[in-house]
Amino acid sequence: MIKYVSKMLPALLVAGVAVGTLAFADGHGPGMKGKTRPMTTEQLMEAIVKPHMTALKKGLIDSKPATKKDWKHLSLSAALLNESSHIMMADDRCPDKIWEDACIKDLRAGTAAALKGIKEKNIEATLAGFKKAGASCKACHSEHKPKD
Repeated sequence: MIKYVSKMLPALLVAGVAVGTLAFADGHGPGMKGKTRPMTTEQLMEAIVKPHMTALKKGLIDSKPATKKDWKHLSLSAALLNESSHIMMADDRCPDKIWEDACIKDLRAGTAAALKGIKEKNIEATLAGFKKAGASCKACHSEHKPKD
């Protein structure tokens, strides 16, 4: 039995690498992640980006910030989204210019503008920053999000 397994092991390893390479050859898809960190892009979107984009929408569009606590919650969501733009660019996660622009020019710049608006308690400036950050979703998803 050991002799059989030792003969088959190299072939199984090659087959496994080939299947893994073909499954994510284009570097896109729900399993995409950085080179050394375990979190997938799908997990990042589900855990950080989606809930905090939703929180900003609810706090800016569905209702308006009225209290210090409301502004604090908006600040937290905008700051986490800004930080997520850095995570999305780290560890060789970024596959192309579309992703890079969406992360840096839209998400990072938009959330920085939203944070400035939040600090000033300026709803219009905060909303403009949020809309710019939201543009990153459409830009990147049109190219990289798997179609269901």
